[in-house]
Amino acid sequence: MGKEKFHKSQHFNYSNGVPMMVGAEKPGIGGQPLPGQKTRARYSSFPKGEGSDAPSWVAFDKQVLCFDAYFQEDIAQSREETHRIRKCKIYFYLEDDTIQVVEPELKNSGIPQGTLIRRHRIPLPAPNEDQFYNLHHFNINQEMVLYSRTFKITDCDTFTRNFLRKMGVRINSSAVAPADPYTKLRQELEDSMKPLRPYERQDTLKQFLEHDRDVLRFYCYWDDTQTVFGEPRELILHYFLADDTIEIREVVYPNSGRDAVPKFLNRSKLPKHAPSPKRQPGAITDRTVLNVFGPMGHGGRYILDSLKTGAVQEEFYKDCDLTIGGIINVWGRRVVICDGDNFTKEYYRSKYGIEDFTPVQYKSPPHAKAAKQVPPYTGFGSEEDSLCSCQGLLPKPPQKDFRKLMEKDRQGLESNILRFVGKMLTDNSIDKDRTFIISFYLSDDTIAVFEPTQRNSGVIGGKFLERSRVKKPGQELFKSEMSEYYKAQDLYVGAKLLINNQPFQLVDADEYAFNYMEHHAVEFPRANIGTIVSKLKSIHEEKRKEIKQFLALSDPGNTGLIPYESFRSLLADTDCQLSEHEIMMLGRAYSVQEQPELNVGFMLAVAQDHLRKKHFESFSDMLRAFAHEDRDRTGHLSTKEARIICKAFRLPLADDLLRALLQKFENESGKMDYNAFLLGINWRENPSLPLRPDDALKFDVDWNGEAVGPAVITVNYSLLLDDVFGSVGNSNFS
Repeated sequence: MGKEKFHKSQHFNYSNGVPMMVGAEKPGIGGQPLPGQKTRARYSSFPKGEGSDAPSWVAFDKQVLCFDAYFQEDIAQSREETHRIRKCKIYFYLEDDTIQVVEPELKNSGIPQGTLIRRHRIPLPAPNEDQFYNLHHFNINQEMVLYSRTFKITDCDTFTRNFLRKMGVRINSSAVAPADPYTKLRQELEDSMKPLRPYERQDTLKQFLEHDRDVLRFYCYWDDTQTVFGEPRELILHYFLADDTIEIREVVYPNSGRDAVPKFLNRSKLPKHAPSPKRQPGAITDRTVLNVFGPMGHGGRYILDSLKTGAVQEEFYKDCDLTIGGIINVWGRRVVICDGDNFTKEYYRSKYGIEDFTPVQYKSPPHAKAAKQVPPYTGFGSEEDSLCSCQGLLPKPPQKDFRKLMEKDRQGLESNILRFVGKMLTDNSIDKDRTFIISFYLSDDTIAVFEPTQRNSGVIGGKFLERSRVKKPGQELFKSEMSEYYKAQDLYVGAKLLINNQPFQLVDADEYAFNYMEHHAVEFPRANIGTIVSKLKSIHEEKRKEIKQFLALSDPGNTGLIPYESFRSLLADTDCQLSEHEIMMLGRAYSVQEQPELNVGFMLAVAQDHLRKKHFESFSDMLRAFAHEDRDRTGHLSTKEARIICKAFRLPLADDLLRALLQKFENESGKMDYNAFLLGINWRENPSLPLRPDDALKFDVDWNGEAVGPAVITVNYSLLLDDVFGSVGNSNFS
């Protein structure tokens, strides 16, 4: 009664096709042990209530006990030894009671060493082979049998000693492993082969480790004009600090008539007194010895001569001998050290305290290069293309400014195109009323001119100038120098351009052009407010009084505000030499911003006009796509999701116009009503009023990417007076 488990463990199975009993240790029905069956603990059981209640594989993770031990191995067929002592380490892993035995590898032992027993649980010797070793079987100075091999533990590390002491184990005193007779014999043989008197040691390892890959570089000069067909030779000397060797390379210029040999001097130690006399083999040695007993040659007794009697001393160049302006002897050639690189100078400054590194002038001043005469432009192709055909036998196309192209190319809503409104400067009454859109592309300094169509003007609009670079007027056509082209700084409101022998004057610009010039005021001085204000500060005192009187008449209520037209006429009449663009920049900087409200009906009319021209009619498919994304069937989607769907259907609307329309249909939660949006742009079912061409043109010119820019209507001249004349002048005016 009360039992919940009635499963029975499987006791029989097939092993290699033979039926046999495999569950002698498995419990009976319900997991209860059979009569007379004892359960074995899988891991060490520590006293409850001590330490953490976490399982052993968590509490003892990466904790290992390390013991030093040895075992004796009998050698049957050897005269030198009867047994061998092999030292090893025993690792006991606390997390799962596994044991690993590792023998450290000894050089030239001839015995397979390393892991003797891989990590696993090791059973106790008979008759307790059904149990395993645990923590309580380990102690110092005791023997333990692992697979019929007796190991004796001699010592343990500090962590093991502290852990066993905390577990209540009384640790025995450490033992000493006996010496291995064969190892002792090998050591005696090695000691007998060593000489009784040590050799003189020359340690160069320290110098190599400290200065490896450190090379001093000197620029040298060798005057070889005394020989036949000789000339001054330029050399580069490399001094290797790792071993005090020197390498010299010759500088061979193209078309010099000399073979470009790999090296002038191979890397070696350079003697100071060279060429030295020839000597017999063995006369120059690193060590000298003395014959103290016996005949010469075989059978004699020699010792090292600490005084080096009769040794031939030969001096070599060191780093202290190489200085700028010094002369070295390179096997009979006088080489002058003229200069060094920065690493060499820093090395001598830090080690020897040298501060004077004045180079020696050994080169004659280079001859002035003759100016390359370029033939004049022939008129075929572009000037750059004609110039490239004169620079080599194989003509190459002219290289473009790729970095400027990548930086100033269109990137999203950043078009990098400055658009201006231009008028023709002519006496023809018809051409005076023509309006042109002059676009300047910052990526390659090209200009494109487009004339919008005007109703009942008698002029067919369209492309007036293909996108290309435009030369400045007053330049000769067939000349050797490159022509000058219009730059972005040459275009501003009020500037006069000559395009295809037709003069134009810029009368206005779009909001993007004004903003771009204001943000890049360093590149466009006419949009720099600081420069414009400095021009106003140079006005004479008499002119200042006239300005104050004009402002007093224009502002009888002393509000500090005047209309922009009055402000413009005032600055145009002064002799401060301000252009129309600079006056507009002042008006924008000190204007009272009045943001007009966008007309949604006008924007929808423009959108329907674009969709009608592109024959876009997939409104029902877009409605199904919006409904599919609207999981809650609320009729609203986020602006981001709606924009993605419009892009997926390739809605032929500009990004700025599409974004403004989506924002108009947003509610307080930031989601837009897609039903109202589709109904507004559906020119089939809900057509809007026809759009006049003049309104469409005005919309395109004034569009800046997000919203129509605020018109400058009123100017706060009081702030301008504070910046130009100071607070004193403004107070006197008031």
